[in-house]
Amino acid sequence: MAAPILITGGAQRIGLALAQHLIKADAPLIVTYRTRHKAVDELEASGVKCIQVDFNEHNAIESLVDEVKQHTSTLRAVIHNASSWDCEKLNPDHNALFDNMMRIHAKVPYLLNMALAPLLQASTEVSDIIHITDYVAEKGSPKHIAYAASKAALDNLSRSFAAKYAPQIKVNSVSPSLIIFNEHDDDDYKVKTLKKSLMGIEPGCQEVIASIELLLNSNYITGRTLAVDGGRHLK
Repeated sequence: MAAPILITGGAQRIGLALAQHLIKADAPLIVTYRTRHKAVDELEASGVKCIQVDFNEHNAIESLVDEVKQHTSTLRAVIHNASSWDCEKLNPDHNALFDNMMRIHAKVPYLLNMALAPLLQASTEVSDIIHITDYVAEKGSPKHIAYAASKAALDNLSRSFAAKYAPQIKVNSVSPSLIIFNEHDDDDYKVKTLKKSLMGIEPGCQEVIASIELLLNSNYITGRTLAVDGGRHLK
C-alpha cells in the first residue's frame, strides 16, 4: 500500500481542493483541520484520516505527531497548507499578531518537518515536503507585515531543509498570489485585485494543484520556490 500524504489545513479552500484531487487519484491521505464542518465528514466518508488540531494549543504538534505515527509508519509527503490571514489594521495587539503568524507559518512547519522526517525517510520512493507560502514573501506587504515576514521565513525553511534532508526528501515551496476570491469580496475589490497581475484572472485552485503535482512527480527539483502569480512581479 502506498504511503499517505499529510496535508495540514486540508478541509477548506486550496487544501480541500488538493485533498479532493488526490482522493480521485487514489492517494491515501491524512488531513488536519481546526474546525469541524461538512467537508470533514465528506473527507472521512472518502476514507481520509482527519485529525482535529489547533496549533495554538499547548502540545498540539506533539499530539499530532503521535497520532500520525499511530496511523502510519511512513509518509509519501507533507504539504504545509495550514495558514492564518491576519493584519496589523485588524489586530492592534501587534505582539500577539507577530507571534501567531510566526507560529502557524514557520514554527509549526519547522517542528513537524523535524519530527516527521523519519517517516518520510522510511518511504520506498523519494518523498516530499512542500510549503505553501505567498507572493508577499518576496515583495513584503505594508498592510500585512507580520504575515509577509512569516511566509518569508517559511520560504527560507525550504532551502535549509532541502540541504538537510537530500537526497531522501525533496523540499520546495509553492508561492501563490490570488488563486480564488472569498465569498465576501465585493466587485470593486475583485476588479482592483485582478489588475495586479499580467494574466488578470482568478485562476482557481487547479493552478496550485498542478504545481504540487509537478513537485511530487519530480525526482530532481529541490530547494526551489514555484511562483504561481500570473506575472504579478512584472506589474
